[in-house]
Amino acid sequence: MIDQLLSVSTRNALSKLSETVNQTATSGATSPAATAGQPSFDNVLSQLTGKLESAEAVSLKSMTGDVPTRDVVNAVMDAEKSLQTAIAIRDKIVQAYLEISRMPI
Repeated sequence: MIDQLLSVSTRNALSKLSETVNQTATSGATSPAATAGQPSFDNVLSQLTGKLESAEAVSLKSMTGDVPTRDVVNAVMDAEKSLQTAIAIRDKIVQAYLEISRMPI
C-alpha cells in the first residue's frame, strides 16, 4: 500500500512542477510538442496525479470490502509505474540541464 506521507509529498511536488510548467506555457512560448499534436509534459503530470489519486481511492475502498484485492494491486502497480516513469523523465531533464550548464561559452 502507498505510504500516505509519501503520496502527499509526491502530490505536492507534482502540483508545484505542474504549476511551473503552466506558468511557462502561458508566458507565450509554444512548445514543439503542442504543435506536433503530442501530449505536453503538463498533461503527463496531470494524468500521473489522477492515477495516484485513483489508486488511493481504490485502496481506501478496499478497506470497506467494496473492491477486490486484485484491483487494488493493479491500481497501485499502475500508479507506481507511472510515478517511476515521471521520475525517470525528470532525471533526464535535470541531467540534460546540468550537461548544458557545463558547456563552455
